Amino acid sequence: MPRPRNKEDLLVAAEENFEKLNELIASLTEKEQSMPFDFSGDAKKTEAHWKRDKNVRDVLIHLYEWHQLMIRFVDENTGGKNVRFLPVIYNWRTIASMNQKFWEKHQETSLEEAEKMLADSHREVVKRINRFTNEELFMSKAFPAVGGSVLGSYFVSNTSSHYDWAMKKIKAHRKNCAQKT
Repeated sequence: MPRPRNKEDLLVAAEENFEKLNELIASLTEKEQSMPFDFSGDAKKTEAHWKRDKNVRDVLIHLYEWHQLMIRFVDENTGGKNVRFLPVIYNWRTIASMNQKFWEKHQETSLEEAEKMLADSHREVVKRINRFTNEELFMSKAFPAVGGSVLGSYFVSNTSSHYDWAMKKIKAHRKNCAQKT
């Protein structure tokens, strides 16, 4: 599916990919759900997230925490404040350390809790998408806090595109599990 460029496509992509992600997780065996990730044998998987996330729960929590960023960003900017998307102490070059903090924060969170938290935050993000018109989401300068970008691209990145990322990671894990049996 091409990257959404209007509200309708954004909502469809967000829901479809969220459903696919949940179906993928449900298709995993208990062993695959609990087995730690190990991508050390793949020289192509060098980005920090391949080492950071150790299991399915970690991937879901990552998505949840980015939803929280999106929710805060929208709520504060529509509530009269002018805030950046990332917390003040981070920038786009230092998000790996922010993501690591998210990971550390949730080491006691169970997979079941992570699934519920993500489902709830997904619904909240979709509610926020629905608050905006197509023009507010996809017209330049309609949402000043995004600078030269459009608000819709932030929602795409935090829903359908991020769900794609999660599915690729979980599929790679499942493939590793199959090779070890």
